[in-house]
Amino acid sequence: MTKPVRIDSWLWAIRVYKTRSAATTACRAGHVRVNSDKVKAAQTVKPGDEVRVRISGFDRILIVRQTLTKRVGAPVAALAYEDRTPAREPVAALGVRDRGAGRPTKRERREIDRLRGRD
Repeated sequence: MTKPVRIDSWLWAIRVYKTRSAATTACRAGHVRVNSDKVKAAQTVKPGDEVRVRISGFDRILIVRQTLTKRVGAPVAALAYEDRTPAREPVAALGVRDRGAGRPTKRERREIDRLRGRD
C-alpha cells in the first residue's frame, strides 16, 4: 500500500508545477482542491482522491492512482494519475494591434470587425 503524500509534493512530482514552491503558492491561493475542498499545502492525498487544479483559468481534474514523493520522468509521472479534464472549446483569436501603431484605417477597422464577428 502506498503512503499518503503532501499535495504540493505530489503536484510537483507529477509535473503539474515546475517547482514545489509554485505548487505551495497555488495551494495558498486556493487553486487546488482535493475531493472538492480547498486545501493547504500540507494536506495529504492517497490513491482514489480527486484533485482539481486551476491553471490558466481552467480546471484540471486528476484522480490519484499512485503517490510519488520524488520528481520522476514524464512517462512515469503520467502513470501516477488519471486525467479526467474535459476537452476545452477552441477560442477564436481576436485582432490585436501593436501598441503605438496609431489609429486603424477604415479598411483595418472593417477587418477587425469581421474578425470579431460584428459584420
